[in-house]
Amino acid sequence: MDDLLVPPGPGIPRGLTVPGSELVERFSHASGPGGQGVNTADSRVQLSLDLGTTTALDDVLRRRLLTALASRLAGTMLTVESSEQRSQYRNRAAARDRLASLLREAAAPPIPRRPTRPTRGSRRRRLEAKRQRAEVKQARRRPRAE
Repeated sequence: MDDLLVPPGPGIPRGLTVPGSELVERFSHASGPGGQGVNTADSRVQLSLDLGTTTALDDVLRRRLLTALASRLAGTMLTVESSEQRSQYRNRAAARDRLASLLREAAAPPIPRRPTRPTRGSRRRRLEAKRQRAEVKQARRRPRAE
């Protein structure tokens, strides 16, 4: 299997090359169109990469990817599927593209939050809401005996 090339982007300025030997491809029957070949052709592709053991990542990038992709991982294994095309060859290419774009997007460093100040209007509305709430609570009190 060929190496997977991830184009340069934020977090990976020189791109990334994942050795083909670390990628695992599995094939199965895809639902959907295919005519007579639908029951005989294993056209759905599952492409997996173990982010925990791959040699393509340094420790910083590995931690960033594991954090960013945590919801998609099974352990440290990242898996993408493709079954849109009728041809296994085109599904293999689509799965590789999808995996490369996932890695490229997840490799981008998090954008730091710029601290902002509340606007004058929002401060005014907050204080007005507090005043109204205080009036509601004061109205619930037992009237004083005078």
